[in-house]
Amino acid sequence: MSQKQTPPEVDRVAASRKAVAARQARASLKRDISTRVVTPSEVLARAFADQTSASGTLRVTDFLTALPAIGSGKRDRILEDLEISPVKRLGGLGSRQRASLSEWLETRFPSVEPRAGRSSLLVLAGPTAVGKGTVAAHIKATHPEIHLSVSATTRKPRPGETEGEHYFFVDDPEFDRLIASGELLEYATVHNRFRYGTPRKPIEHALSEGKTVLLEIDLQGARQVRDAEESATLVFLLPPSWDELVNRLVGRGTEDTEERARRLRTAKAELAAQTEFDYLVVNDDVASAAGEIAALARD
Repeated sequence: MSQKQTPPEVDRVAASRKAVAARQARASLKRDISTRVVTPSEVLARAFADQTSASGTLRVTDFLTALPAIGSGKRDRILEDLEISPVKRLGGLGSRQRASLSEWLETRFPSVEPRAGRSSLLVLAGPTAVGKGTVAAHIKATHPEIHLSVSATTRKPRPGETEGEHYFFVDDPEFDRLIASGELLEYATVHNRFRYGTPRKPIEHALSEGKTVLLEIDLQGARQVRDAEESATLVFLLPPSWDELVNRLVGRGTEDTEERARRLRTAKAELAAQTEFDYLVVNDDVASAAGEIAALARD
C-alpha cells in the first residue's frame, strides 16, 4: 500500500513541476526569438512588465545568443559595452541597464513602423502553415465589404477546395499564358514546386467600385505587389510560437516528412522578412486576427 504524501513532499513535487514548466517555457521562448516569431523588443516589454514571466526570468546571456548572428564572443562584448552582468535576468535589470539594452536593440533590430495612411489594397502574407487561408476565409465570411482575391495555382486541389472559390486551378501552359498576357499582378514559385499568381482584372474591378481588396499571398508575391503598387498595405501574419507553427504543419497532414522539413526551413527564412511589412498580426485566435486585419481597411 502506498503511503500518503506529507505536505513537504507534496510541496517539493509541485515545486519540481513548476521549475520544469518554467524551463520549458524559457526554452520555447528562445526558439521563438531565434526564429523571429517574437521580436526582441516585445520580449523586453514582457520582461519589464512581469519579472516572473518566461521573458522576465530569461538570462540576458541566453537572450542575446538567441538573437540572429550573436555568438558567445559577440554576446560578451555587448554585455561589457552595456555594463550588464552575465548572471542578470531580463526582469532583474536596473533602469539604466534596461534603457541601454533597449537602445542597443532598437539600433540592431529596429521595430516595424507602419507607413502613414491606409490603402484599399491589403496584402496578407506570412510563413507556411501560419493560417493565412483560414484567417482570410474568416474575413470573407464576416466582412463582406472586403473583396478576397482568388489566386491561380498549378498545384492540385486539396480535399475540400473548390475551383473559383479557393483557387483557380490551372496547368502550366495556361499559367504561362497568363504571365505572357500580363494578366497576373504577381506570381511566384512556392517551395520550389508549384506556381501561384494573382489575376489582375478582378482586383482592378473591385477597387474601381470602391471596395477594399485583400490579397492572401506568399512573401515573394507580397514583394512584387509592393513594387507594382507602392501604396499597398502589407500585413505579416505571425504564429503565437514556433512550436505551434510546427504543430500546425504536422497536424495538417497534407505534406510528407521531406516536404514538412523543406517548408519549415522556408518558414524560418520567411519570418526573417517581417520587417519589410507595415503591420504584424499574431494568429493566436482566428477571429481576433481577422478582426485586427479588417480594421486596417480604409474608412
